[in-house]
Amino acid sequence: MNKITPFLWFDHQAEEAANFYVSVFKNSSISNVMRAGEKVMGVNFTLEGQAFLSLNGGPLYPFTPAISLYVNCETQAEVDTLWTRLSADPASERCGWLKDKYGLSWQIIPSALPQLLQDPDRAKANRVIQAMMQMKKIDVDALRAAAQSQ
Repeated sequence: MNKITPFLWFDHQAEEAANFYVSVFKNSSISNVMRAGEKVMGVNFTLEGQAFLSLNGGPLYPFTPAISLYVNCETQAEVDTLWTRLSADPASERCGWLKDKYGLSWQIIPSALPQLLQDPDRAKANRVIQAMMQMKKIDVDALRAAAQSQ
């Protein structure tokens, strides 16, 4: 087990959610489903090498955007694919953030974004920020165009 592992509290969908997430991300698997009789209590799963634990804890603690899962994407195609698969609440979409069908918040971020934001030319970086603030799903070509505009 990792030293630090995200622990996700679901109402009653821990196994359903784990199966869904494993279907979305490559290099992912479910390692254990903990049961009490027929009832699923929790699930251990791995997404892209990151271990997770999930629990069917009831409706007491729903997810909020105060915590999200940050996904570093190498290409626009990866951003597009993950966005399409995960986004379930268009009203929650902003600046690369989305909410899935379980209410969990994700940041689907292309690796080009932090690179552009770290440009030593602060005017370029500020144009990138302004462009990003207008986006729901991050568009790398639009960010690069904003960086180059005057």
